[in-house]
Amino acid sequence: MGALGALRVPDELSARVPAEQRGSGRDDVRLLVSRGTAVSHHAFGELPGLLRAGDVLVVNTSATLPAAVNARLCGERLVVHFSTRGEDGRWAVELRSPDGSGSTLPRPGGPVGAQIRLPGGGRLVPQEPLVTGADRLWWATVSVGVPELMRRYGRPIRYRYTERDQPLSAYQTVFALPAQDGAGSAEMASAGRPFTEQVVTELVRRGVQFAPVRLHTGVASAEAHEPPYPERFEVPATTARLVNAARAGRRAAARSASPADGGRAAGGRTVAVGTTAVRALESAAGRDGVVRAASGWTDLVVTPGRGVRAVDGLLTGLHEPAASHLLMLEAIAGREALGAGYTEALRRLYLWHEFGDLHLILPDDNLHTLL
Repeated sequence: MGALGALRVPDELSARVPAEQRGSGRDDVRLLVSRGTAVSHHAFGELPGLLRAGDVLVVNTSATLPAAVNARLCGERLVVHFSTRGEDGRWAVELRSPDGSGSTLPRPGGPVGAQIRLPGGGRLVPQEPLVTGADRLWWATVSVGVPELMRRYGRPIRYRYTERDQPLSAYQTVFALPAQDGAGSAEMASAGRPFTEQVVTELVRRGVQFAPVRLHTGVASAEAHEPPYPERFEVPATTARLVNAARAGRRAAARSASPADGGRAAGGRTVAVGTTAVRALESAAGRDGVVRAASGWTDLVVTPGRGVRAVDGLLTGLHEPAASHLLMLEAIAGREALGAGYTEALRRLYLWHEFGDLHLILPDDNLHTLL
């Protein structure tokens, strides 16, 4: 990420508690808006006025799971982070060491064949690293049903920059829908967190459309900024139609525009709410930019070289300057614009991480860019 990777986020800019515990509600966060290298500052409640009739917000409906479960290996205390259920019934897991304050520290995975005791009498047996040569995430067999285990004994994954444990409800978005098979995300699709029923209602009243996708996110790591590994996703046919219709309408408006329009485009922008929504939608988009209904596993990594095909803008949190997610942001905004936005966010003391402030990246509205 060049100069952006050299930026340092001070510890005091980590959001340590949810917005409703430090302000008036979930939507009481700041919103940095980037249009190219131009940056403006808003409250999140101003979002309806920043979007237009015909815009489509793509939201991830995956529910957050209580994916952290205490365990023991002989005399060693562990915390298991359940990440992803594989097609063969095994689970990708991260083994962590408790730090004594309610959070955890990194620990090597394994060893192969270890009998790790779970609450209620279950056993977890590590078998092999998820990625050859990497030691953080392992495939493991589990002798009990993991959704029920998490429901009875689990809690949300918590990182060290947060102040204290929070209830699972603090990690659910207004868009979250439980899956019949108990599947969900190990970590919250946090860009959707500040949305409230009131904000959603106002957006719909103004003609903004919502298009659901699902991507069950696995565990990230606060220490190792790794690219994402394969995750289960679904893009419904209704979402594909909404996005394609918006794109077609915007291009038609651009072709028929006259100088009296002032060179500005109408609505019809596809704005992903979170990097998970980008990953899902782009996994269903062809080279022609047409989105088709799709489901399964995606190992897509969106980079500036690959670019984006269906997404015009992005609403996202603020990511660590070394995080792999910034490659996706650069693909959408461009390196110069991203650097300008992050420099301004640091200067204005925006808050980072899942309980922090948001960044709205909007496209160039000049009509000639659509043709």
